[in-house]
Amino acid sequence: MEVKPTGTVGAEVKGVDLARLSAAQIDSIKQAWYRNDVLVFRKQKLTDDDLLAFSRHFGRLDPPPNQGAGKKSPPGYPDVYVVSNVLDAQGEPIGALGDGEAAWHTDMSYIAWPPDASMLYSLEIPREGGDTWFTSMRAALKKMPPKLVERLRKLDIKHDATYDSGGYARKGVKATDDPRTSPGTPHPIVIQHPESGEEALYLGRRRNAYIVGLKLKESERLLDEIWSYAETAVYKHRWALGDLVLWDNRTTMHRRDAFDPKARRVMHRTQIKGSHAPRRTSV
Repeated sequence: MEVKPTGTVGAEVKGVDLARLSAAQIDSIKQAWYRNDVLVFRKQKLTDDDLLAFSRHFGRLDPPPNQGAGKKSPPGYPDVYVVSNVLDAQGEPIGALGDGEAAWHTDMSYIAWPPDASMLYSLEIPREGGDTWFTSMRAALKKMPPKLVERLRKLDIKHDATYDSGGYARKGVKATDDPRTSPGTPHPIVIQHPESGEEALYLGRRRNAYIVGLKLKESERLLDEIWSYAETAVYKHRWALGDLVLWDNRTTMHRRDAFDPKARRVMHRTQIKGSHAPRRTSV
């Protein structure tokens, strides 16, 4: 097995078949993941059962989120989440998030125990567009002035539950743009990774974010300052068929480019249930 860094964040893992892994390979993949935050596996041939089996090596599976289109899963696979713009025979989307841009976000950070990890497997991809970007929250924190970091260690952000990363109001949730009253969950801005012990920013989404205890104007100003460091170390993933990408939701954010609405894009995603709430750094 070869682990080759993709740049400032992430690595490509070569020489493995994710449908047939030894215990030693699984351990090596986990160690590579803790070091690199994002892992790319090319030319995989996985069934949904294979995808679920690989996912379970990282923890308990988390059910799909409530997105603008609701919860979308393939028949018989409630723990697999479909991300797609394709419509069925009745004109209903088979998946969520459509074909538009998806803003920077961390998966399901609006709940008390957000997922530790997510992975996305490509089944159909457009000729161009639909690329996924990842940014390191460890690198962003290290780029910040020490005085700012010390202030942030004492503060929490309320992560909004109103909108998904495509900008759609979640099914059954009333749209609102007042971050002080919108539904959501507060989390520490600076957290400590439970395995590596390293610190990282934990930002979630920019829209409707709110720093608890501050006046709205001051919260917005400070959030703008924090987010100015968000793209310190970025990797752009250009999808090919059979790619699987695994990422750590505690130390990265991701976003997606828009693509031609007439093109087909079908991805299957799983996520790993959070082992605990994001923890404030002990440093």
